[in-house]
Amino acid sequence: MTEDVDPFDLSKALEGAAKAHLDPSISKFRLEADYGPAGDQESAIEKTLSQLRKSQSRCVMLGVTGSGKTFAMANIIEALNIPTLILSHNKTLSRQLWQEMSGLFPENAVEYFVSHYDYYQPEAYLPKRDLYIEKELSMNERIEQERFSTVASLVSRPDVLAVATVSAIYGLNPPETFLQQHVRLHVGQQVEPQAVVKELVGLQYRRVTGEITRGELRLRGEVLDLWMPSRDDPLRIQFDLDGITRIHVCEAVSWESIDEIEEVWIHPKEFFMTGRERFEKALDDIEIELQQRIDFFEAAGKDLEAHRLESKTRYDLDLLREIGHCRSIENYSMHFDGRTFGERPYCLLDFFAACAETFHGSKEKFLVIMDESHVTLPQLGGMYHGDRSRKENLIEHGFRLPSAAENRPLMGHEFQSLVPQMLYVSATPGERELRQLCETTGQPIQEADPAEKRKPLLKDALGEIKGISRMEIRPTGLLDPAIEVRPTEGQVQDLLDEITLCSNNDERVLVTVMTIKFAEEVADYLQRMGVKAHYLHSEIDTLERSEIIKALRIGHIDVIVGINLLREGLDIPEVSLVAIFDADKEGFLRNERSLLQTIGRASRNQNGRVILYADSMGRAMESAISQTIERRQMQIEHNEQHGITPKTIQKPLPVMGIEAEELLAGTAGKGVTGGKRFVGGYSGQTRVGREDDLVKKFDLGAGSWGDDIVANLSQPSPDNVPEDMGDSVSRLIDRLRKEMNQAADRLDFEKAATIRDRIFQLENSNSN
Repeated sequence: MTEDVDPFDLSKALEGAAKAHLDPSISKFRLEADYGPAGDQESAIEKTLSQLRKSQSRCVMLGVTGSGKTFAMANIIEALNIPTLILSHNKTLSRQLWQEMSGLFPENAVEYFVSHYDYYQPEAYLPKRDLYIEKELSMNERIEQERFSTVASLVSRPDVLAVATVSAIYGLNPPETFLQQHVRLHVGQQVEPQAVVKELVGLQYRRVTGEITRGELRLRGEVLDLWMPSRDDPLRIQFDLDGITRIHVCEAVSWESIDEIEEVWIHPKEFFMTGRERFEKALDDIEIELQQRIDFFEAAGKDLEAHRLESKTRYDLDLLREIGHCRSIENYSMHFDGRTFGERPYCLLDFFAACAETFHGSKEKFLVIMDESHVTLPQLGGMYHGDRSRKENLIEHGFRLPSAAENRPLMGHEFQSLVPQMLYVSATPGERELRQLCETTGQPIQEADPAEKRKPLLKDALGEIKGISRMEIRPTGLLDPAIEVRPTEGQVQDLLDEITLCSNNDERVLVTVMTIKFAEEVADYLQRMGVKAHYLHSEIDTLERSEIIKALRIGHIDVIVGINLLREGLDIPEVSLVAIFDADKEGFLRNERSLLQTIGRASRNQNGRVILYADSMGRAMESAISQTIERRQMQIEHNEQHGITPKTIQKPLPVMGIEAEELLAGTAGKGVTGGKRFVGGYSGQTRVGREDDLVKKFDLGAGSWGDDIVANLSQPSPDNVPEDMGDSVSRLIDRLRKEMNQAADRLDFEKAATIRDRIFQLENSNSN
């Protein structure tokens, strides 16, 4: 079946149902929405499109919180009609963006691409503690499926929109290799079933005789069942004496035919696949490098390191020779790719270039949008050094070969060189983005005043730099929050009074402080005073952070006390008050951009307010306040002119635990002091054995969780539902019933039964 063809010739590589996608003029990005651009969205979209169509390589769009940046991005994608990658700085925001874009582009390939390192601990060694941390093996199936789906779409469709974290700059197979290592099948093809099975086994598919899952195949007589890792539905291929007669897309449980297709393109089960010749050459190269490294260690008198490296590498080589794969195969990617030391790895951007060249005529016809660019761009630039530091420890102490360091994220300049056009989107564009815009458009770059030795303010830079698309008018009519400045003396007690007022109005509060210890102390104090409070900081795992925010929205808790996590991308309409302690302490946590981002968290509620606790008026503080006041006045004038009455954004309430159950199933351990925990550890006072009425009631509050963390990720007990929550309970029941049906469809009957019992309890409680 192997044919000598151009790997980018996909005429026979696609499913029959997807043939229309070969012609971009037929299959375009189609935005589906019941509304159009409003406010200053239209002018910002037109300005950005004009710049991109004139081949401007770097563009900046400023969009204040609530101005509809996501919808503006969608309009730009539809108009350009080219593959697009949206980068975000964390997986929670990426998932949110993916869900929104999936709703806006239901007919197009909207993909989600994250790394398992976003969830699991990578391999590491801590020399000072002589602690080796093995690579986490609990790879989630859904993560891998979504990664494969992204890559498979990019090599087979022109209308791909991928939402990714910065993991997009980590190593992958070259697109050519991925395309070459596949099996093409079509109706009428004269081929024996056993021959097909042999080729699929060569692509790492596992042959079974019973029920199959993703990455497995089953041959029964003249019927071949196959489930690709990227698909939700398996395939059934029927043979007779003349070859393939029918190809069905089947339902995963009943195996009833959903669709019948003419052709199918079957991609490898694993990444880092290569041809036989290249594979054998890679094994030889690994052997040579291993011997050189052993000689180096022995010459230096490091026999332990030499023995450790030899045993570990020999084990991987044995697996590669026997089954063609090992769990740490990515550490040998340099050899499998045929790269040399220092040569950049292939990554998701190469697949975008391949998609653009195949379907749009040029490898530069794709767009990268960097959401919350003032955070994402610096994070992306720092990925290389963090990864390098971890790998150097492993290499130095004999856990990995030096070539393992070449399985790395891109450096900043490598990333920039691979992106033909970039759109930076943020409410507070960073210095890097603004500098690139100036360089691209030939504008003078605003430098720091040597006399003052201070960087220019964002407000001043935005006033001088031309070409920035601006969205400062909210279509909803919501105003920037009113700002008060209050003295720091008695700030906690003053805040307590304000929290009481918000709680009485069923509104939520965000509090930002300077240190982890102070965040925990404030949360503990509020808890003791009868306030449902919880802290949020960097020692809490990202997944748990998401659940804490959900708990705030649905009323489990009323207040979150955080540091720098309560900023970008947190859309919580229920929050009416944001309190910022030590607002005059200028630095990373209290610079102009940080203050503006934090203030913006209160801009989705019609009663939004911000209290700045400070004893002086700092430069950053003054600039942030003046910009907020100016935008507030602009919005008031716009509302009066168009007769708009601001109303709090109505956003569906979340269901707690869904992300945990779907993305991290089976990874939660039990015990406060033992087992695998989502929380990295407490830096403040111990929480062991600490229980009070609120903790018992909500299993939340001041950072305390129960013994079983999964059990805590649940809705409030029906016994604790207030009498005045009738409507909310009804809505909750409706959401839970939908969740129950979805769980049943996935055959997750245990979860469906749990939700059913919860509904029964809520209904009885509500009727009483």
